[in-house]
Amino acid sequence: MQIETKLPKVGTTIFSVMSQLALEYKAVNLGQGFPDFEPPQPLRDAITRAMGEGRNQYAPGIGLPSLREQIALKTERMYGHRISADSEVTVTSGATEALFAAIAAVVRAGDEVIVFDPAYDSYEPAIDLQGARAVHIPLVAPTFAVDWQRVRDAVTPKTRMILINSPHNPTGAVLSAADLDALAAIVRDTEIVVLSDEVYEHIVYDGAQHQSVLRHAELAERSIVVSSFGKTYHCTGWKLGYAVAPKALSAEFRKVHQYLTFCTFHPAQVAFAEFMASTPEHYLELPAFYQAKRDRFRELIQPSRFKLLDVPGGYFQLVDYSAVSDKDDVAFSEWLVKEAGVAAIPLTPFYDQAPGTHLLRLCFAKSDATMEAAAERLCKL
Repeated sequence: MQIETKLPKVGTTIFSVMSQLALEYKAVNLGQGFPDFEPPQPLRDAITRAMGEGRNQYAPGIGLPSLREQIALKTERMYGHRISADSEVTVTSGATEALFAAIAAVVRAGDEVIVFDPAYDSYEPAIDLQGARAVHIPLVAPTFAVDWQRVRDAVTPKTRMILINSPHNPTGAVLSAADLDALAAIVRDTEIVVLSDEVYEHIVYDGAQHQSVLRHAELAERSIVVSSFGKTYHCTGWKLGYAVAPKALSAEFRKVHQYLTFCTFHPAQVAFAEFMASTPEHYLELPAFYQAKRDRFRELIQPSRFKLLDVPGGYFQLVDYSAVSDKDDVAFSEWLVKEAGVAAIPLTPFYDQAPGTHLLRLCFAKSDATMEAAAERLCKL
């Protein structure tokens, strides 16, 4: 039997490829974006306690009421936007599920979705599976700022969604309040939905304030905002995220969610509800926590021949390796892991059309020992 693939452009993700190479060559893995340190001990204690207390069966499909209430409280505290825990918050099995459910709920066959390259690799497959088309707008190094005139020019009667990501993966770029105003002007008086991927919302630096679309009253009324517990609490393997959206959009989102995963990991929901209530300072302290790691990592690799790009947000450092090699980024990444013992992520897989740049993404959500081991190897090149 021959099966015609619905995703002809999709193979094994670059993250899996590089992590496998890192294992094979015993390399320091700065590729896939996960911490190599543990979640807070009280959070781990809470999940263990929840399992011991029998919270091991299905959770409510839209999420535990106690957790949704904590999310609503945090949203108002952080962004000044009051939401209904009952009708506007949905807990999901990770941010990737939330992104897929949002696209599947809103985007129809023949629609267009504007995305910005380099774009996280789960976006386009979700769009393709709806029979829609991703319209790619490149962000230009070194700032990776959005050219809003290009966005305006790309909007057509078929445009159903604009997908933004701030802080941005893989570049670390962040949107400003002026950016949100420009976006609002473009979608005003249209049926366009904004999908805002904000999984690194608490990882912004140098005193900057994360500009969530939830701060922008006009955008909040037409947006689905996706967040991640894994990124905020150092537990990517627990796969817990959530979506905030107005009641009508949440209703459509939940229709997809209930048949995609129905509900998500019950003990973790109990633990997060407890930890968010008892320790709200955790996410408030996250910018300083990761800024120290960013600055330390930059200090360690400053003597190398790699050129460091600015990092306004997120936990990835882009480096230009032009002074080291003229290989394309995919080939150089493979060489780097095999010959130098450091795994990184090339940027080309994040683009619809290869940008021709010599940039790599390095993750600094790592222990000092891991960063020092990687820097020692990179500085020898």
